[in-house]
Amino acid sequence: MRRKMRREGPGSRLWRMLVWGTMIFFLANVALMIATVTMNSFATRWFGTPLPEGFTLHWYAQAWRDFQLAGVLWVTVEVVGAVVLLSIALGVPAAYALARAQFPGKKLAMLVFLLPLMVPPVTYGIPMATVLYKAGLGGTLTGVILANLVPSLPFVILVMTPFIEQIDPNLESAARIFGANTFKYFRHVLLPLLVPGILAAGLLVLVRTIGMFELTFFTAGPDTQTLVVALYYAVFSTGVRAPQSIDAMAMIYMAITLLWVLIALQFVSPTQLVSRVKEAPKGE
Repeated sequence: MRRKMRREGPGSRLWRMLVWGTMIFFLANVALMIATVTMNSFATRWFGTPLPEGFTLHWYAQAWRDFQLAGVLWVTVEVVGAVVLLSIALGVPAAYALARAQFPGKKLAMLVFLLPLMVPPVTYGIPMATVLYKAGLGGTLTGVILANLVPSLPFVILVMTPFIEQIDPNLESAARIFGANTFKYFRHVLLPLLVPGILAAGLLVLVRTIGMFELTFFTAGPDTQTLVVALYYAVFSTGVRAPQSIDAMAMIYMAITLLWVLIALQFVSPTQLVSRVKEAPKGE
C-alpha cells in the first residue's frame, strides 16, 4: 500500500483533489438550495436578514388549501400505482420472451423497446398527446397512465431481460419432467427467482413516474394533474402567490417522493438493479 502511495505523482493527486472538490461543490450547492427552500417554507418574513424573523406552519396549510393537494395527491397515487402494476404485468412477459427466444432481428426488437429511453420525452410526447386527444383520452386519467406507461415499460424490460437470462433454462425442463404445467412452473419456480428483479424494476418505474413532467403535462386535464404538474402550475400560473406557499408545496412534493422511495427501499436493495453474476463451480 505504501509503495502504491509513493508511486502517485503530483498529477494524480491534483486530479483526485479536483474530483473531490467538484463533488463537494456540487453537493454543497444542492444542500444549500434545499436548506433555503425549507427555511423559506417556514418563514414568516425573510428579507435582507441572515435568518427569517419567525417561523410558522401557515404556508403549508395555505398551500394544501389553495392548490387542492388532497385531490392532486390521490391522482398521483392512482397514476403511479397503475403505471407500476401495468409496466410489470406487460414488461416481465416481454423480457422473458426476449431473454429466452432466439429469432432474427432480436437486437432490433430490443432497440425498438428501448427507444423511449433514448429519445427525449418532448420528442414523442406532443404527437402522442395529439393522438390521445383525438381518441378522446386526452385530459383523462387513462390518458395520463398510458402516456407514463410508454417510457416506464422499457425500464422493466431493460432490468428484467438480463435478470431472466441468468436463470438456468434447465429449471424449466426439470419442472416439466416432474409434471408442472406453465402456471405451476411460473408460480413455484420462476416467480420466486424473479421477485428481486421485479421489485428493482418497480422501484425504477415508481421514481421515474413521480418525477415525469413532460408526458403528464401534455396529457393531463384540470382534474388529472399529478403533483409535479400541479407544482409547475403553482409557479408559473397567473396571479399573485406567496413564494413561501410555493416553497411549502415543493417541500411536500420532495417529502412524499422521499417517503415513497424509502418505503420501496425496505423491500428492494439498490444492488438488485445490477444483474447477479453466476459463480463458477469450484471444480473449474
